[in-house]
Amino acid sequence: MLGGNGLIRTFLPQKRHRSREMALQLLYSLDLRRGQTPEQALELFPAEDDPEIQEYARILTCGAWERRREIDDLIREHVTGWRPERMLAVDRAALRMAIFESVMSNMIPIPVAISEAVELAKTFGAEESGKFVNGVLGRIVRALYPEGTDGGSEAKEQELPHDGTETPPADS
Repeated sequence: MLGGNGLIRTFLPQKRHRSREMALQLLYSLDLRRGQTPEQALELFPAEDDPEIQEYARILTCGAWERRREIDDLIREHVTGWRPERMLAVDRAALRMAIFESVMSNMIPIPVAISEAVELAKTFGAEESGKFVNGVLGRIVRALYPEGTDGGSEAKEQELPHDGTETPPADS
């Protein structure tokens, strides 16, 4: 069982989740320390034992950071009343990472990216961050893919809000 495919399948999602946790923290740091580069932020972050985790976090961080203006423009275009600059930094980082990982790079299915971003926002953000991130991503996905999320599972799609509203978390 140690070398079997079952173990790899159950372990990989945990590795990816850990990579996303790291990337979220790194994107948050980059957002607050404007003069820092992704490479400098990665050097300051505690080293991860697993090189696969660290490498995926690097890909997410660098990719989302390099394309942040494009991602922020996408947010502005599809979400009225909430410019990325007004959002909590943690929520902004979760949105940027999810949009980069799924919509821009097609690395994972959109429902998986939404689910992960919501969970990370709940863990690291304010009380309403999960709902806010879910609402913003739901609105963007519905605008970009009116016929569905191109191959996502029905179980994950139900996380998208059906009324199209999102309430931003209060600054704390």
